[in-house]
Amino acid sequence: MRHSGYRMHFGTYVVAMMADNIEHVISYWMMWQKFHSPALGGFAVVSHWLPYLLLSVPVGALADRLDPRRLIQCGMLLFITASLGWGYFFVTDSLQMWHAMLLLVIHGLAGVLWQTASQLLLHDIVPANELQSAVRLNATARYLGILVGPAVGGLMMLTLTPSHGILLNTVFYLPSLLWLWKAPYGPRFRHGAPPPRRAVRGLADITQTIRDISQQPVIVTMILLAGAASFFIGGSYQAQMPGFAQDLGHGDPGVAYSMLLAADAAGALLAGFILESSGLLRAKPRTALILAIIWCLALAGFAKSTNYPMALALLFTAGFFELSFSSMTQTLVQMNAPIDIRGRVIGLFNMSALGLRTFSGVTVGLMGTLVGVHNSLAGSALVLLALTVWLLTRTPRPVENLQKA
Repeated sequence: MRHSGYRMHFGTYVVAMMADNIEHVISYWMMWQKFHSPALGGFAVVSHWLPYLLLSVPVGALADRLDPRRLIQCGMLLFITASLGWGYFFVTDSLQMWHAMLLLVIHGLAGVLWQTASQLLLHDIVPANELQSAVRLNATARYLGILVGPAVGGLMMLTLTPSHGILLNTVFYLPSLLWLWKAPYGPRFRHGAPPPRRAVRGLADITQTIRDISQQPVIVTMILLAGAASFFIGGSYQAQMPGFAQDLGHGDPGVAYSMLLAADAAGALLAGFILESSGLLRAKPRTALILAIIWCLALAGFAKSTNYPMALALLFTAGFFELSFSSMTQTLVQMNAPIDIRGRVIGLFNMSALGLRTFSGVTVGLMGTLVGVHNSLAGSALVLLALTVWLLTRTPRPVENLQKA
């Protein structure tokens, strides 16, 4: 936070993430009220994350060659388009299922442009020795936006109506769009000899990047962990939160529902502040795996909980450990990524950490139509727990620990 550029990056990122989640809260609620379709909730997850699966590496390759600021701005413009679209259909009361599906896809495309380029831009804003702090604070900014978004979104629904609230939401994307217009970062402002510029080859970049990092076990393990977490759980339970809230006796769009949405983010926010201020939990592969195991246990407990205060506490705990392990995996990948393919490696990480969330819409959302969302979330958490334990057994202990033993 000593760097003025990072303070601006942090602030605009928080506001944009808040707007992203305001749109989720309002649009998911309106879709649920109109269609009462768990399958559409599952599609919301699939459409939001599928662009990350298909486009993260190509976008990373573009960010290696082009100005990442411009890619972020393109993402902001797509976010504004989606919010305006929701507003139009809510005001005219003409929303159809295909309209909702199209707007969800536009929102997903905006996200992949924003997130991948934003992570790469961090390397221009802060020096290398402060990258871990920047990555963790960026993850904290993400959860701060997730925390504030449901609260503001719930307030908008109560005071402005969903229609007017979603239209006002477009304003929150403007700070990032305007700051990046002339922010002194990107290729034009880098010092030293630039790395060789590889051609952007679309999907072929994915296989080549996998080959490039195959001999780097830290990167491989962290990408596998992030991918497994995304595949089996991801953010799927957030799209199903109206159903969880209704089963817990708080299905109205009021304070109790907003608190349930915000509990996960509040735990993550606390984790970010504690870890950043205390310097605890140095980035190590085994530490990340252990934190992920605790996250799985907390989510499985939430899924089977029938008590509202207990559900809040477990979601809070899950958020704390999700921030802890996810920011650590991202830090380890970014710190170990070769400079000449950094954008592609970050894109591959996002493809795994965010893109595979596409299938969590199946494991939790669509499977929820067969066995119920409580059972599908609990089952997914336990499968991920087993895979994480397996990864832990294959990750060697640090040399110094072996010597002490």
